[in-house]
Amino acid sequence: MTPDQVRSAERMLGFGTWVITFGAVLYSVLTVTPLMAAHTPVGWRWTAPILPLVVDAAVVIVVRMDSTLARLGGSGGRWPVVLRWMTGLMTVLLNTGLSALHKDAVGVVVHSVAPLLLIVTAEAALAYRRAIAAALAAHAAAERAERTEREQRAVEQRRQERAERLAEWEAADKRDQQRREHEAQLGREQREHEARLVREERDAVAAREAAERAEQARREERERAEQQRREREVSERERREREAVEWVRQELLSAGPATERLPEAKARAIVRAARESGLPQRTAAELTGWSAGWVAARYQEQSKAEHRNVVMAAVPAAEEFEEIAS
Repeated sequence: MTPDQVRSAERMLGFGTWVITFGAVLYSVLTVTPLMAAHTPVGWRWTAPILPLVVDAAVVIVVRMDSTLARLGGSGGRWPVVLRWMTGLMTVLLNTGLSALHKDAVGVVVHSVAPLLLIVTAEAALAYRRAIAAALAAHAAAERAERTEREQRAVEQRRQERAERLAEWEAADKRDQQRREHEAQLGREQREHEARLVREERDAVAAREAAERAEQARREERERAEQQRREREVSERERREREAVEWVRQELLSAGPATERLPEAKARAIVRAARESGLPQRTAAELTGWSAGWVAARYQEQSKAEHRNVVMAAVPAAEEFEEIAS
């Protein structure tokens, strides 16, 4: 298959995965909402759809991130696997809960179809995408190897042509020698002058080739040195930025519990630093003097912003990978 055909199959896989995902999500919301409404106080039954929506949102996040990582040829480690299976099992339990409470075995089987299909589809789609990414990488490597082989053949052909020219020049020398033996009366100086011209031309060709090779080597060395210098500058700049961010974060978190509610701008900065340091929301609330609900809302805002940044950063990288692979 060509790379375009492989990418077309990958797009079909993504479309089918999302169709199954959204179908399972919709079915889950409609199935779990009555269960949640039956086990929620009367005044709060309007919150019944919230839990299935939260669980299904986690499923959508897992499917989306697995798709992105598979396209990049990476792996998120064990935690994405844990989240994928945990959300899948939660969906199975929530969908079959009402039927299980009524001891309806047929209902349990019927309502477990959609979540089980979603779990297996997510695992299979991840394996398919990894295999497709590996196939595209192998195809790109084969194309690079073929291009290198063509270049080597071209170099060998040029080398052979130079050898043939040298052989022709040597044959011309021999003919000149024979002609000198038969035409000694025409003058030794003229014959020696002709032979010298041939040798000078051969030496000039060899000198030009040697100069070209030396210039190419010097140019490559300059490019490597410049690349290393840029990499060192980027690494040093990133290190200074990380140290500055860490210093600001420690300054914000070292103030101790607030005796009164801090200004909102400073409180937001402290909440951001606390979340990046892995502190619980209760600690962030103590440091800012704001309520736990307000702090939880800020945590959620930052989580959404980070997810949006990850997706936006992954799209150019995926496009660059596709361009290289093609």
